[in-house]
Amino acid sequence: MPPDPSSQEQNAAHPRKTAHLHSRVTARSVLLGAALCFFIGVVDPYAVLVVQAPSLTFDMSAPGAVFLFFVLVGVVNVCLRLVRRELALTRAELVTVYIMMLIASAVPNRGVMSLIPILAAPLYYRSPENQWDESILPYIRDWITPNDDLVAKYLYEGLPQGMTIPWVAWIHPLLIWFSFFIALYVVMIAMMVILRKQWMENERLVYPLMQLPMDLLRQEGQGSLVNPFFKNPIMWIGFAIPCIVLTINGLHDYFHVLPRINLTQRYLIFRNQEELFVFIVFSMIGFTYFVNLNIAFSLWFFNLVFKMQKAYMSILGWTVSEPLGPYSPGRSAMHIHQDMGAMIVLVVVGLWIGRRHLRDVFAKALGLDPAVDDSGEILSYRAALLCTVGGLAYITFWLWLSGIPTWVLPLLLIGAFVLFVALSRIVAEAGIAWLAGPITAPALVASGLGTSHLGAHVLVPVGFTFVWTGEVKTSVMAFAANGLRLVGHVKRGRRALFWAMLLGATTCFIGTAWAMLSYGYDYGGVNLGPRFSPYGVLAQAPFAEYAGPFSRNPAGVRWDGWLFTAIGGVGMSLLMLAQHRLLWWPFHPLGFAISSVWAIHFVWFSIFIAWVLKTTILKYGGPMLFAKLRPFFVGLILGEFATQGVWLIIDAITGTRHVS
Repeated sequence: MPPDPSSQEQNAAHPRKTAHLHSRVTARSVLLGAALCFFIGVVDPYAVLVVQAPSLTFDMSAPGAVFLFFVLVGVVNVCLRLVRRELALTRAELVTVYIMMLIASAVPNRGVMSLIPILAAPLYYRSPENQWDESILPYIRDWITPNDDLVAKYLYEGLPQGMTIPWVAWIHPLLIWFSFFIALYVVMIAMMVILRKQWMENERLVYPLMQLPMDLLRQEGQGSLVNPFFKNPIMWIGFAIPCIVLTINGLHDYFHVLPRINLTQRYLIFRNQEELFVFIVFSMIGFTYFVNLNIAFSLWFFNLVFKMQKAYMSILGWTVSEPLGPYSPGRSAMHIHQDMGAMIVLVVVGLWIGRRHLRDVFAKALGLDPAVDDSGEILSYRAALLCTVGGLAYITFWLWLSGIPTWVLPLLLIGAFVLFVALSRIVAEAGIAWLAGPITAPALVASGLGTSHLGAHVLVPVGFTFVWTGEVKTSVMAFAANGLRLVGHVKRGRRALFWAMLLGATTCFIGTAWAMLSYGYDYGGVNLGPRFSPYGVLAQAPFAEYAGPFSRNPAGVRWDGWLFTAIGGVGMSLLMLAQHRLLWWPFHPLGFAISSVWAIHFVWFSIFIAWVLKTTILKYGGPMLFAKLRPFFVGLILGEFATQGVWLIIDAITGTRHVS
């Protein structure tokens, strides 16, 4: 059908009006984003528990969101343009949907999928041997968990035939926990709004994880039926490498005569005292291509130095052991505290560097300097400050009601938010998708305050905080920081993005809760892997590995832990000083801050590959070749996530458990 001439004349007469219509948050984009967030919440538990495929929300790269965004841009928008060009999603609408999916990607894996098994675990796993009836259950507030033995038993073992899922028993505790999580998400988003301008405009962080969606958005809506991004042959060459490898491995699970390409090798080094993992992660190679060379070099270099140091300490018989509960097995307590000290300095120095910006934020929020411009933010600075203070007040009150004394809360909350901010900064600057904190906030409380001063009445409610302070492999704060990198495409209605983010988190929370309860009661949680299993790290770990043993074997304050924290802080300070004062200095402090984190052990080799490739490209081809090869490395990222998404669909249809 030919276009209507009258409409063309009207649009030509009002170009600004047309541009605004194409650059605003719309109702359909918010509804579509909410639907996809609910979809992520339902599908991710199915993938992890039933199919036992890789999680859609495993790490900071948000593979599920990337795959769905790829489908929206590469398939849905093309089909909409075939019907009528005006129906296609605009850049602003795509940004809205993608940011909502990013926020939702933090909800299942480090939220509801951990929460529901933990809430039922004390009742299900109690026994005369572990004595939880005396040491754990008396210190759990009635409103935190569904206080019914059969509700917990059937979640783990499956419902008897003819019984229905006891939804009513779960509504009250889940609503209570939802209020906590939504307050936490509000604080995290508001804090990133406050820091956005400092990180993005003043310090010009790279945001490597956003390079793929930025490339897709940059070339979207240029008048062609298919996004020009998909017409680049260099991108498809990069796409083909992980696609072929992962497809061969996927076919191996269906046809065992086909070989499997092993992407992981493990070597024992330094007299068999340390393990060296050679693990190829295509997306990590792609992300690291956009990282500063000094940062990339320091990430793998400091990790190898850590391994060497740990091995020689073991050979010499000098080890520092300390029980730190879940998420720190087999790790040196010295290095754990050292890395925590480095992260504290990273956050404190970062706030000091941004003191002028923070002064402007407070001046604007308090009405002292109306000239400060916050019109480009998704929240005004006043609203962001109120959300931060109000949210923290509610979180503190909630935790106090759960049984955590006021004198414990400062260390718990400061430790948690230092880790959240530091990891968000590292993700935005270094592009490490596989990341976790060196220590958890509950472990910091036990070590820093001494379990002899806490007791079971404190350790049990603190143990429940593992739900949101565990490994921190994903967090709303990191996803908000990355998502805000894209808001420049939204010219009008930008403030609506804040509410869209919360809506995305809410719908994903509802979807994940429904899926976890449905799959648990239908299949029996103990049949669904380590989330429920007694051998898993998420079901009973807060009680079996933290509150129980620490209350039975109380210990004093670990002053050596504080000492190593101070040493790590001093080392980080010296590295940051050298970085700012010495132009020739090759070592970036970020590598030191996460040198012992378990995730780096698996991705260091991929980082090394990207560093070698980028160094060679810049040396022999210069910036022109670097820019020309950019699509190849973006293709590596897209090829990995797109292939994993397709295989998840195939495995779900066939019911095959796929191991990637």
